[in-house]
Amino acid sequence: MSYLTRRLMTFPLIMLGVSIFVFVAIRLVPGDAITAMLGTNAGLLTPEQRQALAAYFGIDQSWPIQYWHWLLGIFQGNLGISVTYGKPVLDIILERFPLTLELALLSMVIALAIGLPAGVFAATRNEKLSDLAVRIVAMIGQSTPNFVLGLLLIYALSAGFGVLPTMGAFTPLWQNPLENLGQMILPALTLGFAFAASVTRVVRSAMLDVLSDDYVRTARSRGVPARGVIWRHALPNALIPVVTLSGVEFGYLLGGAVLVEQIYALPGLGRMVLDAILQRDYALVQGSVLFIAFNFMIVNLLVDLAYVALDPRVRLGEG
Repeated sequence: MSYLTRRLMTFPLIMLGVSIFVFVAIRLVPGDAITAMLGTNAGLLTPEQRQALAAYFGIDQSWPIQYWHWLLGIFQGNLGISVTYGKPVLDIILERFPLTLELALLSMVIALAIGLPAGVFAATRNEKLSDLAVRIVAMIGQSTPNFVLGLLLIYALSAGFGVLPTMGAFTPLWQNPLENLGQMILPALTLGFAFAASVTRVVRSAMLDVLSDDYVRTARSRGVPARGVIWRHALPNALIPVVTLSGVEFGYLLGGAVLVEQIYALPGLGRMVLDAILQRDYALVQGSVLFIAFNFMIVNLLVDLAYVALDPRVRLGEG
């Protein structure tokens, strides 16, 4: 049985475990959909009114029965109906996911475009003043929370240039690319800066290890130009830890960057899940977490397959 087949066979088991976990976890949060909707007025309901609302929200039965009904719906391609939006959960997720996917991709592009050259630059100037400067900037980037950087960017634009970034809306890329870029560039920079710092440090460390290997010294002794040694020989073999880090980060970003989406008022997946938790929208929370978990598993599988492409010495288990 191939490695890919074995990994795919584990997906249903992992999804089942995630479904049980999120089903129980959201119900352990104090309160319910009725209290979230009515607030203090929920205490004025008669027992008959509360029972009717519980039946409407689908929380009038025991947890095992509720879970069984939800699980049967999943097998039929139905993640349930959101009580907040009054629409199928899957439709709501697919409406919000393009923004989150684009934000994750832009953030990764920005982070890698900055982090890879900076890490290589620092590694080739080890212990020099320029290396120290790159490490200090990377440390600042890693230790600065996303929400602080986001607020600083908004303040700089408003106080320095008298403008505010477009917030609270999302124009798909295929409808108006320029307007879309204006909405997404600042959130992407906010997320990408911190990750660029992590990429820089990982690339620097990996490159220092690779540059001391025998094959690099051999390439140099054969007269291969320094640029060729670094970019053609050393860097590809230093990318495996970067791929691992990028895969984990990208998986998290596909789950929604809650703080950044909240700061820039973006209608993304993370902000939607946060609102659903606050509203005790059980179906929406459960369906969203399953969707995020599935994306994370796909990303991890692609990362494992990328190892083989980057380093032929890596062999995925066959059996």
